[in-house]
Amino acid sequence: MKQSFYFDTFDTPLGEFSIAVDSSGAIVATAFGDKTALSNRINAELIRDPARVAAAQTQIIDFLSGTRDKFDLTLAAQGTAFQHQVWAELCAIPLGETRTYGEIAARLNKPGAARAVGRANATNPICLIVPCHRVISGNGSLHGFAFGQAIKRDLLKREGVLI
Repeated sequence: MKQSFYFDTFDTPLGEFSIAVDSSGAIVATAFGDKTALSNRINAELIRDPARVAAAQTQIIDFLSGTRDKFDLTLAAQGTAFQHQVWAELCAIPLGETRTYGEIAARLNKPGAARAVGRANATNPICLIVPCHRVISGNGSLHGFAFGQAIKRDLLKREGVLI
């Protein structure tokens, strides 16, 4: 039996955005796009319930509008211990800064694990809040983002990163 989560899709300055939460209100997944985009990130039954995601929605819109610089939300991403280590490092990247896959691997004391970091970054189910968009290639170029490089570039530009 599939798990059930609550979700809503709403408009932001970067287009539609969707959030899924568990019964306690903790965020389990986000996506730029509609319910289909969210379903591609989490294998669960999604029940529309705007009231359950309203607080997160407000923070997302405020962040993308430039009136908020960090999130105060409970997260409940499902993943391996290594993925959670990588995602914690992503959350430690300050607004307006980037890190490379290699830098994150080094911070985890796994200097040869840049590819594994890249894979964990790619499987991050909570985009934007867990800022996987702040990770770039070792050569300084944009590399990979589930929702396209145009959105990644826009997010970084909004945060003051010149790419």
